[in-house]
Amino acid sequence: MSVSKQRRQTRILVHSAMWVALSVVLIMLVQIPLFAAAPWMKYDMADVPVIIASLYLGPVSGLLILAAVSLIQAMYFGGDGIVGFLMHFIASGLLVFLTSFIYQKKQSLPGLVIGLFIGSAAMVAMMIPMNFIFTVHFFGVPHEMVKEIMVPVIIPFNAIKAGLNAVISFAVYQLLIKKSAFFDFTNGQINK
Repeated sequence: MSVSKQRRQTRILVHSAMWVALSVVLIMLVQIPLFAAAPWMKYDMADVPVIIASLYLGPVSGLLILAAVSLIQAMYFGGDGIVGFLMHFIASGLLVFLTSFIYQKKQSLPGLVIGLFIGSAAMVAMMIPMNFIFTVHFFGVPHEMVKEIMVPVIIPFNAIKAGLNAVISFAVYQLLIKKSAFFDFTNGQINK
């Protein structure tokens, strides 16, 4: 392996670790319950650094970063263990993957907006069956209760969470594009 390829791989690994660490810090600092009817459902900004990382490292790297963040959250920050890991990884994975994949195909402002919108919508849609499966069968919440709070609580919560994370990611990414000499966001590469 050439020296330049080793340097690039090392840089990607270091940057990935940085984005994981930033996400974990945000998990610790930002946990806001949005609905009194479901105080256990808390908004956090952990997906924002993951989305941004996936925009310049690509969808696969974004999913690997998300896996690390989801595992840390599930095991150390009351993220409901392996079930919480799966729910977070699958739902946020759709947001991260679709946003990054679409943006890679159309690296433009409209491409980014479309990616964030489709990724957010997919995340919200995925949380509907996941709540019926995981919340009912693994957390023991009666099916009728999940059904009762699906429209007034679960769907709006996930729409707000995905929407806020998409808007914040968009704003931060736009700032990084304009201000950063460390990352070359215009072609999805890390500067050497």
